[in-house]
Amino acid sequence: MPAVPTPFTADDKIDVAAFEHFCNLQITVGATALVVCGTTGEAPTLSTEEQHTLIRAARNVTRGRVPVIAGAGSNATAHAIALSRTAKAAGADALLSVVPYYNKPTQAGIEAHFRTIADAADLPVILYDVPSRTVVTLTDATVARLATHPRVVGLKDATGDVTRCERLKSLVPSGFRLLSGDDATAPTFLAQGGHGCISVTSNIAPGLCRELFDALADGRLNEAHHLSKPIAALTRALACAVNPVPVKFALSVFGLMSARVRLPLVELAAHDQQELTAVCRKPIDFGPSLSIAAEENAKGHLTRNMTR
Repeated sequence: MPAVPTPFTADDKIDVAAFEHFCNLQITVGATALVVCGTTGEAPTLSTEEQHTLIRAARNVTRGRVPVIAGAGSNATAHAIALSRTAKAAGADALLSVVPYYNKPTQAGIEAHFRTIADAADLPVILYDVPSRTVVTLTDATVARLATHPRVVGLKDATGDVTRCERLKSLVPSGFRLLSGDDATAPTFLAQGGHGCISVTSNIAPGLCRELFDALADGRLNEAHHLSKPIAALTRALACAVNPVPVKFALSVFGLMSARVRLPLVELAAHDQQELTAVCRKPIDFGPSLSIAAEENAKGHLTRNMTR
């Protein structure tokens, strides 16, 4: 499931045409859901109205083909509830709600935060644990307690702890979805019984990532090992700066969207641009969607401002 970036125009507006086109390409190559308005989508810099626009655009593109999972997190519980209602009104199928950041709440506070959101939301809620950005983390015990709430349906785990999936499986209901949020450790997470990955790398290599997921799901471990090598190399290249700066630059190399990011993020340094461009132009099959995009660009079907 790609964590979709938010493309911006030269005047810092949302490039809705680029966003819709990119979402459709991801579905074409086999994405099982679209995750919008998350970390990769630069949610902290988006207004409520912009989030509504993006979720509505994603919903219009999917036309029910795949679910739209909308980031609706905040470190203020009331604001998270308001964002959740905005997402519902815009057509989201589920919510991605991040552990409260900056406040440094206790586990009791985190649990109360998520329970209050789930009580107020009229959508399934996926918890998002990313301690590299929030400082605090969800303990296994807190996840297990929250998993008893009928609207809390899964966890996006971006801790990078390769042992966590195995531990949590015995603590949560069978229908609770365990999703990796860390591309570097995702193959191990999936091999341990994880149900999927909300991925940054799949924005660039959607075909390869889907093939790897299918190979692991089918138990074709030799094939999965072979596929994991180019994916790992790309994932390492995309770690040259804070997400989503590198992935947006890489997508600009393929002509899919501008590399522009909103302050306080800044665009990729020149030497990193050169190295990432070299990786993206290696003779590796990054997946059908990018090939389709290149063909459409050649035909003049994409008319967006590609200023970097």
